[in-house]
Amino acid sequence: MKHRWVAVIAVLVLGGFACAKSGNGPISASGTIEAVEVTVNAKTGGTVTRLAVAEGSEVKKGDQLALVDSSTLEIQLKQAQANVEAAEAQSRLAQRGYRTEDVQQAEANFAFARAELERAETLFPLHSITQKQYDDAKARFTVAQKAYEKMKAGLLPEERDTARARARLAHAQADQIRKMIRDAEITAPVDGVVTQKSAEEGDDVLPNAQLFRISRLNTVYLMIYVNEVELASVKLGQEANVFIDAFPGKPFKGRVTYISPVAEFTPKNVQTKDDRTKLVFGVKVEVPNADYSLKPGMPADAELIGA
Repeated sequence: MKHRWVAVIAVLVLGGFACAKSGNGPISASGTIEAVEVTVNAKTGGTVTRLAVAEGSEVKKGDQLALVDSSTLEIQLKQAQANVEAAEAQSRLAQRGYRTEDVQQAEANFAFARAELERAETLFPLHSITQKQYDDAKARFTVAQKAYEKMKAGLLPEERDTARARARLAHAQADQIRKMIRDAEITAPVDGVVTQKSAEEGDDVLPNAQLFRISRLNTVYLMIYVNEVELASVKLGQEANVFIDAFPGKPFKGRVTYISPVAEFTPKNVQTKDDRTKLVFGVKVEVPNADYSLKPGMPADAELIGA
């Protein structure tokens, strides 16, 4: 009789183990709805002259969000454009070389200095002029000769290159100011909903100051955590049902788009300290949210289908 009870117990234990082994259900986990958020900063400083959106506004990529005063930049652009014109004129002059009249003037000066030197060379041996007068005539001849030779040869290639480079620099400086003027119009970098506005009309903002936060609510995601045993049943692209308290019994369809390759300790927002010391793998479930029913911060439950 004793052996018969042992056998019955063994059968029950083995049977129970088999049920647990073959009765694996879907993987369920909880988390918080999140969305991709984009921070929009001021690219140029100044006074906010217009706000085109409010918190909760739906925007498309390229929509105007705000305007920053650019009147000072407009003045700077006029100055830069004047510099461009001057630099281009200098570049054209350098490519053409010296003016004909300047060359003729240098040639005339050289001819006069040569005649003066020849006269000094005739008079000096006769002691009709002093040594200083002779040396001065010779020096004037040398200076005039060098000036005429320079004019006749024209500018050096390096001088022409320098003039062209200065013109390009002037253009670049003007383009930079034009970009700053364009940046004074703050536009939406992505489609989404304005979930934070950090400035008002009349505020003075600095470059890189945060002005808006745009959340991409058309697709949200839920990060859940599974243990090593459950991880074997999770696949990329796997379908999932997501549930929130606001719509009990209504599943929101999603799919697995990311599986962490590295184990980590359960995040601190898990309720019990014991659970936080367990090693788990993060699994990201993306959920289409065309009607914006799901909002960041909502607690949600995910059930992986086919796990």
